[in-house]
Amino acid sequence: MYERALFAVWLLTLVLFQSAESCELRPVLAQVPKRLPAGYVISEGTEALTLKGCAVKPVAFTSSDPDFAVNADGTIITVRGLVITTKRFYVLVQDESGLDWRVDIMLSCKDEKSSSVAHKRIKRRWRPLPFSFIENDSPPFPKDLEMIASDSSVNYTVYYQISGQGVTTDPVGLFQLDGKNGMLKVTRAVDREQYPQFKFIARAYDISGKEVDEFLPITVNVEDKNDNAPVFIGGRLFSVEERCRAGTFIGQVNATDKDLANTKHTLIKFTLLNATDMFSIDPFTGTLTAKTNNLNREAQDKVYVNIEIRDMGGEPAGLFNTGTIVITLTDVNDNPPAFKEKLYKANVKENQENVLVTRITVEDKDLVNTPNWTALFEVTKGNESGQFRMETDPQTNEGLLYVIKGLDFEKTPVVKLEITARNPVPLVGTNATWLSVPLELSVGDEDEGPEFNPDILYLKVKENVPNGTVIGTYKALDPETKNSNGIKYYKLTDPGNWITVVESTGELRTANTIDRESPLVHQDKYNITIRAVDESKKTGRGMVIILIQDENDNIPAIPGTDMVICSKGDAVSSVLVEAVDLDKPPFSTPFIFEFGAEHDGKWKLKDTTDSSVVLEQVVPLPNDLYSVPLLVKDLQGFGKEQTVNVRVCSCEREENGVGLCGARSASTSLGSLGILALVLSSLLLLLLCLLLIFICSTKRDKLYINDDTGTGGMLLKSNTEAPGEEVKDGALMIIPGTDAMDGSLQSGAMVTKNVTSSAGNIGQQFFQGGGVYNTTTQDFGKENYYTSGRYNSLYGNAGNFQKFSNTSALDTWNTNGRYLERKLSYFGGEEDGRYADDLLKTYGNEGAGSPAGSVGCCSNLGEPESLDFLSTLGPKFRPLADVCYTTK
Repeated sequence: MYERALFAVWLLTLVLFQSAESCELRPVLAQVPKRLPAGYVISEGTEALTLKGCAVKPVAFTSSDPDFAVNADGTIITVRGLVITTKRFYVLVQDESGLDWRVDIMLSCKDEKSSSVAHKRIKRRWRPLPFSFIENDSPPFPKDLEMIASDSSVNYTVYYQISGQGVTTDPVGLFQLDGKNGMLKVTRAVDREQYPQFKFIARAYDISGKEVDEFLPITVNVEDKNDNAPVFIGGRLFSVEERCRAGTFIGQVNATDKDLANTKHTLIKFTLLNATDMFSIDPFTGTLTAKTNNLNREAQDKVYVNIEIRDMGGEPAGLFNTGTIVITLTDVNDNPPAFKEKLYKANVKENQENVLVTRITVEDKDLVNTPNWTALFEVTKGNESGQFRMETDPQTNEGLLYVIKGLDFEKTPVVKLEITARNPVPLVGTNATWLSVPLELSVGDEDEGPEFNPDILYLKVKENVPNGTVIGTYKALDPETKNSNGIKYYKLTDPGNWITVVESTGELRTANTIDRESPLVHQDKYNITIRAVDESKKTGRGMVIILIQDENDNIPAIPGTDMVICSKGDAVSSVLVEAVDLDKPPFSTPFIFEFGAEHDGKWKLKDTTDSSVVLEQVVPLPNDLYSVPLLVKDLQGFGKEQTVNVRVCSCEREENGVGLCGARSASTSLGSLGILALVLSSLLLLLLCLLLIFICSTKRDKLYINDDTGTGGMLLKSNTEAPGEEVKDGALMIIPGTDAMDGSLQSGAMVTKNVTSSAGNIGQQFFQGGGVYNTTTQDFGKENYYTSGRYNSLYGNAGNFQKFSNTSALDTWNTNGRYLERKLSYFGGEEDGRYADDLLKTYGNEGAGSPAGSVGCCSNLGEPESLDFLSTLGPKFRPLADVCYTTK
């Protein structure tokens, strides 16, 4: 039987071979560029690969070169870029009957000659269709698959060999071939999921071992068998908000099947096994969605859903698996805080402040410690006066009610409130609203002190009202009795002591002048506080604010009347004069500026504003001090004449826009030499004392002096610094010098009976030297001393001296030192005529201001003068005066 079947197959093959013997396939000859890009077309259409003369049509093409591919219409194209000179490969063309026809493809560069290509007649080759067998087939093994044969067996006695995957490579020995008859066998079961296809080759040899045909490629497909159940892949934890809309996407459930793709073996169907009222799943995509609008986290926050996955499209014969997914419902604020009581009650004593009254408990079903759960409390009714405050206890979520302003039992014994609780975030997915609850707060009675009504009393009073004027009455009431019986009133604060309070009645009277311009008044208001004391010694406090009305009790005044104008040569100069008035409009600005009656015409007014005017020179004035009378009046015409002293000078510099005259600048510059002058003067004083001690201790005991009057005198040696007992007559007096305006020094001459000396008037900064002895003329005359190399300038009216600090102490000491040196040198001479020079002098102009009084010709015959004036010379000069003016 087997031999008959084999003969039939051979006979059929022979018939087909003979019927196709007339088919001729010409090779494809093509000239192409040397560089071929990917996708380059070698031949187009079926013209090159047409089975001419054959009754069958090509249905499949296979290229032997992987660099080339053949489309379904027979077009040959390059798969990748190539560089060639010549190229040869073939294409297997499979016809409708399953026969393979070989077509040679020969490529050459366009510059090569194509005449050398020989035309070759190609005969058909037979190849069986791909073999197949079912995976995981049951024994016994080996099992026959197919028989292979070569057309060379017609001319030769051949035997076959196979090699490749499944034969000589892994999995080795899976296929066997009967070399004589070409029967292909499989030796064991194969898992398609591991080896879906095998490709190997068969070769034909004659008895001499020569290969008599081209090798035959053989393909063996492993047919799929539904032997794998689907399995879940990916995550199985999902979440969705509660109260979401039906159809809301939740997640994607994924599964896979190892069987052959795109077959019913891998067509998976998803089915929910529970929670079908809450969720739904697409049977073939695994998309999970919400099925209802009423998902409630408070009822169930996690839902465990069982899902079946079955292949074969869900057919009962399909393989399946089951698994569980977890869907977490996330919280939304769908529950408002709910009060546990329908009415809350609490108690508090009156007048208590900042105390906790009660705790209000609520319940919220939303997720704890989230904004959906946290409660915020508010007093929505009964808190119009702001007496209550509510807070939330973060631990217990309770509402805390505080009284921040004391309550009054007499006014309201029971306070009715409404408390509302809400969350920080709005409600979602529910028709519920925020809830409220009533609260009754009972106020406990307390014995209280008097209360003023109103708490703050405003009184309008004009300033400068007479003392004792009644400006108002401020009374307090007892909260319990509602009367003022037995209440006494006292002041607590009254900064200016302007008001008195009648103790029994609370009447307010003025005690001192009320001045709106006082620094105690702020924005025309003056505050006092009153205390009320009842019979039980309980107290109350009230405030009185006095609104002071302005009166025209101030006139405009120029605060700075001494001004400086810098001289500008031939140009006129000016200065801004400003005035102030402590009153308010209309009793103050705008001011009226006019010149006074004694105006000399040297100045004019311009650029007048509400409170200032510019004072300008009519013509340039020389440097001097000028007095300008100005009349400044307020809007009501009240004012007075004021004098502005304007100094015109040559300014060395300006500070803050104000010019500084030269003398003032010099004073500032000389101030740095003050310390040095004091040190040098001290050294000079010490030197003079040593010199006097030396002269007074000479061997001459007596020096006789002859004068015109016949009186005599002698100079006695004395080692004491103060007058001794030998001073019998106080004939010491000061002869002041004449006034001077030339910057010279002012000095008086101190005269004694025997010795006449001259010393500077210590304490003055400008001196006139008078009675100074001249060694050249041997006469007492007048000598001017200069300081700092120039005369000092004096300002002011004639006969008035102005003191300046620019004369240094060093100049004063130098002057005294020069005079003493000359005087001592004179007395040390041997001339007889010197006695005549040391006589009492008579002066025609004695001057004024001398502490010794008149120094006329008979002054020394009057009452003895006191030596108290020596104390005016200062501590530094007193020892020197005692030494020089002592007469024994």
